[in-house]
Amino acid sequence: MNNQLPPLNAVRAFAVAARHQSFALAAEELHVSHSAVSRHIKLLEEHLGVLLFERRTRQSLLTPAGQRFYGLVSAGLAQIANAAAELKRHAALPVVKINVRPSFAQLWLEPRLADFMAQYPGITPQVITQTQAPDHVRDGFDIVIRRGRDDWAPAIEARPLFEDELLLVAAPSLIEQQPLEDLAGLDRHTLLTAKARREDWHNWAMHFGQRPSAAQVTRQFDYMHLALQAAVEGQGIALCPTSLLGTHLCSGRLICPLPELRMPLPRYYYGVAPDVTASARVFVEWLFARIAQEERQATKGALST
Repeated sequence: MNNQLPPLNAVRAFAVAARHQSFALAAEELHVSHSAVSRHIKLLEEHLGVLLFERRTRQSLLTPAGQRFYGLVSAGLAQIANAAAELKRHAALPVVKINVRPSFAQLWLEPRLADFMAQYPGITPQVITQTQAPDHVRDGFDIVIRRGRDDWAPAIEARPLFEDELLLVAAPSLIEQQPLEDLAGLDRHTLLTAKARREDWHNWAMHFGQRPSAAQVTRQFDYMHLALQAAVEGQGIALCPTSLLGTHLCSGRLICPLPELRMPLPRYYYGVAPDVTASARVFVEWLFARIAQEERQATKGALST
């Protein structure tokens, strides 16, 4: 099949010369010499066994065979150009796959991704959410983020990302109706929690020397973001990691009725796939830069209050 193809550079030179009806103009468009165009056309004519141009002093006119060939060639080249343009439009950008838990994705990562995409438009972040311990062989991620270092796959090194802590949050309207001045007042409220964090209230009480009440009313949700939404609606008081609060506090949707009571949590860690890509390295650099920026802003805000 390939042996039947004419010299493709010669075909391109022929198509441009035929469109201009001039070897000189073709040479100018192709950024080659007039003699180079002439050699290409002669090579093509020898390959096809026909004359394609009638050479005149200042113009080169297509022969009837040249006209037929140009009609077919121009359509073919246009099809190739359209195919190339279509492929460029749909060419996949480099993708970085980030494996996180659902609440972390919704409340921490996704609100910040617009900043990453604005800085690195050539990389597409793909968020993969799951609750089970990540396994690169099974899940095929580039980066994984989890709290603590339990159940990490042996091939993934857990590296520190940032610290975190628990605090109480509630809707302002709820606290206005039922003030909360100390931990003893929690007995009068519904406590909201997430399935993955079901031990938080018990650990919180023990940390601050309180005895959990067996009669305490609680509501459990599948994910932390659902518990926070219930808190915003005034359904109860949530115990939430600061990392997952997002803009709930600064927007005033939630308040912290006992801000001095904070319980440290295991820090967040990240890991990269053994076959780490350049895009993944860029994402990790952005991740640390973003965390550092927010820490500076938080420090500045605390100093100004």
